[in-house]
Amino acid sequence: QVQLVESGGGLVQAGGSLRLSCAASGRSFSTYVMGWFRQAPGKEREFVAAVSRYSSTTSYADSVKGRFTISRDNSKNLVYLQMNSLKPEDTAIYYCAADLSARISVETRKYNYWGQGTQVTVSS
Repeated sequence: QVQLVESGGGLVQAGGSLRLSCAASGRSFSTYVMGWFRQAPGKEREFVAAVSRYSSTTSYADSVKGRFTISRDNSKNLVYLQMNSLKPEDTAIYYCAADLSARISVETRKYNYWGQGTQVTVSS
């Protein structure tokens, strides 16, 4: 069993930055791919970014490439999402997720464990 707890969300003006953190507990953190997803009101949950088990590979949604950076610290059981140049359309609940498979996936259904989410609101 894996428990995930997100933090770092909040209200920020357009153009600003936020850093989300996700703390993991349970089985060995380095055995799973970590991802960030988001869900805006009235929309389906969508992939944002993912990082492989030992940070050798990352993947980003086209909408956040060049603005967001995912990273992880296996020694601290943490994964981060640095979000820069935020836009109002980035407003959503952001979820951390863990995937026990070996490869990065952008599909929600591939992720085995989810956090409760943290709200990010970007004002124009």
